[in-house]
Parts: sequence; C-alpha cells; structure tokens
Amino acid sequence: MSTHDTAPAPTTATAPASGRIQQHRRYLMCRPDYFTVSYTINPWMQPANPTDTALAVRQWQTLYDTYLALGHEVYLIDPIEGLPDMVYTANGGFIIDGVAYGAKFRYPERVPEGPAFMEWFRRNGFEVAEPVEVNEGEGDFLLVGDTILAGTGFRSTGDSHRELADVFGKEVVSLNLVDPRFYHLDTAISVLDPVEGPGGVDKANIAYLEGAFDERSQAILAERYPDAIKVADADGAVFGLNSASDGLNVIISPRAQGFEAQLRERGYNPVLVDLSELLLGGGGIKCCTLELRR
Repeated sequence: MSTHDTAPAPTTATAPASGRIQQHRRYLMCRPDYFTVSYTINPWMQPANPTDTALAVRQWQTLYDTYLALGHEVYLIDPIEGLPDMVYTANGGFIIDGVAYGAKFRYPERVPEGPAFMEWFRRNGFEVAEPVEVNEGEGDFLLVGDTILAGTGFRSTGDSHRELADVFGKEVVSLNLVDPRFYHLDTAISVLDPVEGPGGVDKANIAYLEGAFDERSQAILAERYPDAIKVADADGAVFGLNSASDGLNVIISPRAQGFEAQLRERGYNPVLVDLSELLLGGGGIKCCTLELRR
C-alpha cells in the first residue's frame, strides 16, 4: 500500500462562474499490472480479442495523475497476480464515515478480491462490515446526499440492499438494471453533486441512462431527480456515465461527446481521460475508483 506525498496544484479553476464547488476526494485505486481478459462475465469481455497490459497501465496512470493534479488523495492497493479485475476497485466495497461494507462477488473468478479488499480496509483503519449477501460494492451502490441508490438485476442481490440499510442506517433506493451492457449501477448513473442542499447549485446532481432501467426504476429516478441529465445511449455505450465527479470536475471518456456538452451546459468542467483498454474488461473511470469516505 502506498499513497502520494504531495499533490500537484489543481490544473483547473475551482470557483467558476457557475458556482459549482470542487470537493476534496480520497480514492482507492489498483495498478492493472496483471490486466488481461481471460474469461467472460459481462458482454464487454471477449477473451479472443488481444489486450495490451502496458497500454492499460499507461491509461490508468493518466487517470491516477489526473486525480493528483486536481488535488485529490489517491491510495493504492497492491495488485494480485491472477486477479486481473482487481483494477476495478469500485467493486471492492462501499465506504461511508469510515465504515467499509465489504464485497461478496457473484462470479467465482472475482471472489478472492473480496477478502483482499477487506484486509486493506482493516489495515488502513476502516471498520469492516463483512457481507452475507452477494454485492459488488460501489459498482452497485451510489451515495447521493443522504440516500444510497442501489442497483440489482445482474450482480448485487436485492437482499444486499437490506443488508446495506442495516449497516449504514440510511435510506436505500433499489433500482433494477435490465440491459446487460450496463450490469453495474455505476455504468448507468453518474453522481455529479453528492451533496444535496445548500452546497448544490441545483437539483441536477445525477446523470443517467433511462434505457438501462426497468419502467419502475425509471419512474423513481424521474420523480426524485427531475432535473437530472438524461444521457443518450451512444454516450452510455462508451461508458460515458462511468465517471468520477468532485462537484466541479467530471472525469469522463473522451468518446462521450454528447455527455461532455451536457456537462458544460450545466456548469461542470469535463476532464477527458481515455481508458479504452480497460473497457475491454467492462470497466471505465468510475470502476477504477473507489471513494474512501472517512
């Protein structure tokens, strides 16, 4: 485990005319030293297609350096040979106020990642809540204000949503994913302003892809977030919503050009980082980024 010592100065202004405010973040990442695609557990993974581990590392390094340049803290968990998907740290747990709800992966190929992440949390001062139910961490759980949006349909089970509510004592809103391309919630929803109330400029604190959800879930999102950004399928299909936001800067795929324009219209500052190689494993920017909320 290691962290950076001193972050470079931010490369963008933090008090734009829009009034959006950059918030400090702490992230956990994992270098993709062993990244490859040797099995299929989502529609993006095609073992017959070659992967370039060196390119994956270079692209990942750009994301890491971007977070540092924006003034955020980045912690590292050591990669483990034989666990190529460990780079997708968002799936490793869900943390609020120093409590880490551990992951229990659905597919056997990823099961060993759960204990590895929980051990890292313990060593680094987090209180660990060991899971009973199948869940894939921040891949399916997103904190918006004081509410947890929780995905199900492909990976995390509905029972994990009840377990999540018991651990954190917060409202958990279940959303059902129906498009296998968007098998985790963080591929279909981007949390733009995690803090509700006076800290937000307006109620447009999420962006989402309607078609990724069933009708009930679409109705819930429309009612709760009437001013949300609705993203086109073309932008969702390049993992445009699998992004990270600090309230001002939103790190997104350069291929999500429609989403980029929508963000600018709302006063956000899109920061473009290409993780095309890691998309071959079904992961993007948010997948590689687990927020450590102490």
